[in-house]
Amino acid sequence: MNTLETMRLDKWLWCARFYKTRSLATEEIGKGRVTVNGQQAKPARDLRCGDTVALRQGPFARTVVVKGLSGARGPAPIAQQLYEETPDSIATREKAAEQRRLAPEPAATLQEGRPTKRDRREMDRINDRSGTRSPSWGDRWSASVDE
Repeated sequence: MNTLETMRLDKWLWCARFYKTRSLATEEIGKGRVTVNGQQAKPARDLRCGDTVALRQGPFARTVVVKGLSGARGPAPIAQQLYEETPDSIATREKAAEQRRLAPEPAATLQEGRPTKRDRREMDRINDRSGTRSPSWGDRWSASVDE
């Protein structure tokens, strides 16, 4: 890690591997999903060691304290040394992961899907008996003259 005094927020988020590209980091900052010390930030905001950064990374909200600044994006183990996640943030993330793990699979709750051709014919047969059916192909008028 280089000994830098300050660093742009978007570059730090990229170096710390929160976002895959700097442009993604800039986009997220622009959408208001990143705050520094509780205030909305701009991509060019100077970041110092000790600052608290709250960000949204997909469905996860994270709060981290800046521990170091690096001039280049490095491997993940080094990037993880640039910050320390707060205990509240870790607990919230683990709780959300547990809820997702215990939540039922949405597709499993579906009883029936799209009706098959056989099901559709059966529904048409039932509608014919109740008198609420729509005209079928054979019921349409013809251009031929009936006599």
